Amino acid sequence: MINKHNFLLALIFLFAIGSFNVALAQSSHIGLIEKNSNLRATNIVHDLNQTKDTLFLQSDKPITYVYSINAEYKREVDSYVNKKEFKLPLAELSKGKHVLVVSQSSKKIVFVLYIYDSKNLTSVERSKLTYTDN
Repeated sequence: MINKHNFLLALIFLFAIGSFNVALAQSSHIGLIEKNSNLRATNIVHDLNQTKDTLFLQSDKPITYVYSINAEYKREVDSYVNKKEFKLPLAELSKGKHVLVVSQSSKKIVFVLYIYDSKNLTSVERSKLTYTDN
């Protein structure tokens, strides 16, 4: 028969295992995206999910091809898609700057994605350099 003490130990053990699995499931990569602001690029939604660990591409027409070029000029993503949606987990990309190219029929939509290590990151802010001539 299970006594109260063993039941509490088992409950604590299960809670600890559940917490450990959640910690392992969280991605250590987060991203910051510089979207393509060209009017011809508006038919392809290119954005990050709420947790900023997955790139989401969506369009009304099929996306034919997606590839990325990292800071060392190597391709880390090189996929024929032929679907209207595409999800890319950022854990598949190395840290740093990536130029992504999304092909759709005769169009190529280009945008930049920065991958950061979420463990060593306190905040990410977009900044602009300004110059004033007095």
